[in-house]
Amino acid sequence: MQEKIKKSVASLLAYIVKKDKRNVKREAKLFCEMLGADFDCCQDEAMELLANTINNEINLELHLDIINEALCNDKLSKMHILDQLNHMIYSDKITKDDYEEFEYIKNRLCNSCDSKHK
Repeated sequence: MQEKIKKSVASLLAYIVKKDKRNVKREAKLFCEMLGADFDCCQDEAMELLANTINNEINLELHLDIINEALCNDKLSKMHILDQLNHMIYSDKITKDDYEEFEYIKNRLCNSCDSKHK
């Protein structure tokens, strides 16, 4: 499950890089630092994850579902992921779309387990 979470978090971060058409090489360092700190992966593995994710279609809904399933009641870990996502967003110029995307992801992560357990 840890590997699935790692790939889904990587996909979430890469989604922002890809959506905003950011310079992948410039964002790679931050991407590697974030994944390395949380998932104990080396720079080569993080770069491979970034490249694979950027070069393929990113199914945001699928990855949000995986994260929610794995971390359903772990709000602290979800907040940490949102903090990383926010950091990735503000590492470059911020647009209105970025705020809307962040809010959407935040709502998906913070509300989906609540609705399942009512």
